[in-house]
Amino acid sequence: MERSIWAVTVATFTLRFATGLTGALLIFLLADLPDYGGPEVGPFVVALFTALFFGAELILSPPFGVLADRVGHNRVMQIGPVFGFVAVLLTALTAEIRLPGSIVIAIPIVVGSLPLLSVTRVLEGASTAASVPSVLGFVAVVTSGDEALRGRASARFEAATIAGLGLGIAAAGPVWTVLGPSGFLANSLVYVAALLLYRYTVPTPAASIAPHRRKRFAWARYRRLLGRARVWLLAPTWIALNAGLGLYTSQTLFQLVRAPDPRFEGQSLVGGFEPLLITAIFLLGGVVFFGGLWYWGGRFSTTRRTTIIFYGIVGGAVFVVSALFLNHSGDAGAPLLIPMLVGLGVGIFLIAGATPAALGLLADMSEAYPRDRGAIMGLYSVFLALGQIIGAIVGAVVASWWAFDGILMATLVLLGIALMPLARLRRFEFRFQETPASGPRFETTEVAADPFAAAEGASSGEAALDAVDEGGGG
Repeated sequence: MERSIWAVTVATFTLRFATGLTGALLIFLLADLPDYGGPEVGPFVVALFTALFFGAELILSPPFGVLADRVGHNRVMQIGPVFGFVAVLLTALTAEIRLPGSIVIAIPIVVGSLPLLSVTRVLEGASTAASVPSVLGFVAVVTSGDEALRGRASARFEAATIAGLGLGIAAAGPVWTVLGPSGFLANSLVYVAALLLYRYTVPTPAASIAPHRRKRFAWARYRRLLGRARVWLLAPTWIALNAGLGLYTSQTLFQLVRAPDPRFEGQSLVGGFEPLLITAIFLLGGVVFFGGLWYWGGRFSTTRRTTIIFYGIVGGAVFVVSALFLNHSGDAGAPLLIPMLVGLGVGIFLIAGATPAALGLLADMSEAYPRDRGAIMGLYSVFLALGQIIGAIVGAVVASWWAFDGILMATLVLLGIALMPLARLRRFEFRFQETPASGPRFETTEVAADPFAAAEGASSGEAALDAVDEGGGG
């Protein structure tokens, strides 16, 4: 099982690296688009492209999750790199590719084409929509019955996702500096590598293939499944957390590299940062974040998921307050800057635990419906996409009005929203444990007529759906 987890982790890292590199290169392209034959763009165009990406992920994740349950998780996860490969080639068409020897490759009708760039963002979102539910369904299958392995696998998935995206974003600075728009063509090779890794290194577990296939998609079954599962208790917190993260996936990078704006002269983090400096910042923050992922991923068997999420929310608040002080530090000396930087590090370390904890909760809930793991785990992408879209829209508004200050204050509001439903989620938190007497079982603070209340309930929950399907209801 460890080999399977590592194989899918490496493949996921490769795909997310390509996705992060594409997204960051696109930001640099948009910032310099007039130099490559296109129009000048602002924060709202950046927000629109972000919303298109996550809108595609939101809409397409459920059908891809259901498809993975029907034909096998391993097959569907191979679709993602194909979408990304096509998207990155189309993105390259929107800029003049300047090769050595004064050779310029360009199709005039598409150079600077914002509509074509919009299509590429939809394709990138489809890439994520195909890969995430199938990969998470695979992880849920191979970690079933093993609490410790589930904790490690959840942390590794988040580490692969964040490391891939983060390193892709970090690499964009040097790639853009050296290759310019030709970097999109180079990135197409990374998508090919991801496809080969998914195809030839990730095994197909027996629990995810033929016995679980159905003659039809059974959308009615999917609706009933979502109506029965308590996964919606996780939705408000997870959406709000991802909305907070969505403020940073595009707007923050754009604020750092944009031309200085005289309206925000008092904000130290607005404009003027070089791509290579941003790369160094991302790498340093990434080291701290992965340290947090490693630490919290090893606490699944001793610390409640909701407790880890709570620590993550508190860490987010520490990060925001530290960043606010840093943004208005001016020419402050080391005695003042050091506490701010330490606060940023502590905040990042605590934030790191929130996403694998939420993923662990979702995987626990999927235990009641082993034939529908892809559908359940696909909600990870649905909640993430909703949050990212909200964050992108809110980020565009507050960044236009108040630049970096607006992003930070909006983050505090979203963290408060994420905290409010956490107490109710904690009441229905189910911890999957191994006991010598009974083997795998579920524990909860409330005993009710719920499919997650016990191991017997888990099997009866799926049996009820199967009975309806056999009766023609799906």
